[in-house]
Amino acid sequence: MTTGVRRGRRARRAAPPLREQALVRAIRAAAPRGEGVAVGIGDDAAVLEPTPGTRLVATTDLLLEDVHFRRRWAEPADVGWKALAVNVSDVAAMGARPRWALVALACPPTTAPEEVEAFFAGVLALGAAHGVAVVGGDTAASPAGWLVNVTVLGELDGTPLLRAGARPGDVLAVTGQLGRAAAGLALLERGRAPAPLEAEALAELTAAHLRPRPRVAEARWLAATGAVTAMIDVSDGVATDAAHLAEESGVGLRIDVTRLPVAASVRRLAAALRRDPVAWAAAGGEDYELLLTCAPAALDRLVQGLPQATGTPLTAIGEVTAEAGVRFVDAAGRAVRVPPGFEHFVSDAR
Repeated sequence: MTTGVRRGRRARRAAPPLREQALVRAIRAAAPRGEGVAVGIGDDAAVLEPTPGTRLVATTDLLLEDVHFRRRWAEPADVGWKALAVNVSDVAAMGARPRWALVALACPPTTAPEEVEAFFAGVLALGAAHGVAVVGGDTAASPAGWLVNVTVLGELDGTPLLRAGARPGDVLAVTGQLGRAAAGLALLERGRAPAPLEAEALAELTAAHLRPRPRVAEARWLAATGAVTAMIDVSDGVATDAAHLAEESGVGLRIDVTRLPVAASVRRLAAALRRDPVAWAAAGGEDYELLLTCAPAALDRLVQGLPQATGTPLTAIGEVTAEAGVRFVDAAGRAVRVPPGFEHFVSDAR
């Protein structure tokens, strides 16, 4: 007996679910690389050469209400700040200097003018912090919720830092601390803070989620050393972004979870909520730190020099291997299960 299908006709198979990286690969295969494109689809940003000796870096990102932010806790100024910050981070991850932005905002017709003004105040505040000028954009009415699209252009002096370039034997390192944005999101979703956490720690964690700070100065310093072999910003979580770097470089990665630089405030909140701080650090996402590789001989120079130049630490967390894939291990080398990072089309909204 058949149900819902006529006799003599073959039942149609369900289409496989969308996966972001598969979609990117399909678009990259179909889209011809235009003239003047040095680096096209597949990295943090594109690298364009409009004239010999001139290199521009271009990136764009969408932020959707109830996917990347929720209006019940994100003020319009927070949304504006974050929308520009995530794009500035992509340009920085290429070793470039972010310079210009185009900002498009769609919001419901019932939105108050003051909310739109506050949104752009957030954009301009982040822009002023990094020398990024807003030079255009668009506005439109949205039938449901806010939608923000930002494009950032930057200038590149030397060779871009790509996701490709990591070599077996290289060290894997990350800037700053991990897990704060995911912990901040957990706080905001909970709606109230656990008693043991001090106000300063709460503010640090929620700010990390609402107003991320792209590592522009850090990326520029790292690029100038010439020692970095590959780099990506941590937007979807170390677990996901490490896999992107490994795939583009054609290598594997071995990451020691005990060496992940988990913020002290993250550990305190995790203990209060009985959550796993390592899961937040490895898979939480939206930290916008820099994940990079370098030769072992260059590591000490980078670890010592980066905090002196920028105040931001650099921590070695693993190594590049010839074996494909990303493996998380403990200090004894035993395999550790880490949840996947953020994935569009299959994950819950942030």
